[in-house]
Amino acid sequence: MTPVALTAVADDRIATVVTTLEMRQRPPLRPTPASPLRLVRWDRPSAARYRALFTRIGAPWLWFSRLALSEEALLAIIHASTTEIYVVADPAGIEVGMLELDLGTSGECTLAYFGLIPELAGQGHGRWLMAEALTRAWRGGVTRVVVNTCTLDHPSALNFYRAQGFTATSRTVETFVDPRLSGLLPPDAAPQIPCLDSRRQATIATSASATS
Repeated sequence: MTPVALTAVADDRIATVVTTLEMRQRPPLRPTPASPLRLVRWDRPSAARYRALFTRIGAPWLWFSRLALSEEALLAIIHASTTEIYVVADPAGIEVGMLELDLGTSGECTLAYFGLIPELAGQGHGRWLMAEALTRAWRGGVTRVVVNTCTLDHPSALNFYRAQGFTATSRTVETFVDPRLSGLLPPDAAPQIPCLDSRRQATIATSASATS
């Protein structure tokens, strides 16, 4: 077997493998899992409100793409007629999750963002949210539902999507500047993902000294 060459990644960058999954047939009807949460359509949220929830859900997994956009560019996406955003609310009305559907491609619905705050992990709410997502994604004219996950996501994410009926179709490699270094996310975000750049280490050390 020919040895596989390794590709070096700069210390200030992150590399991740992105897996694209698809569903070509609407799943059979089944009862929606019970949950005290509810899904509410978010009509034209402000950029600040959207970013706050996006960060609360995604910072542990280094979600940053929407944080890097200008306010104008972000609003153009989240206010588009082909974008549907739903907020997950707990019984007290607190926003604890997000579902974003992208219907910009004919015949296709992409689960652009799908997530809950970390405090809700492992409680079965993901199955409930996926059932709600698929109910909304499979509509007239849709023949393919797509979702992406990557190696920075929760370790169970890929198997979760497969268990819900998605099939993996392709892999790509993405590299980007560590958002903790660019200031898009705080330096202590996602501690399980090592940052090799000394600038972050210095920032963490300075912060720790300031609070001690």
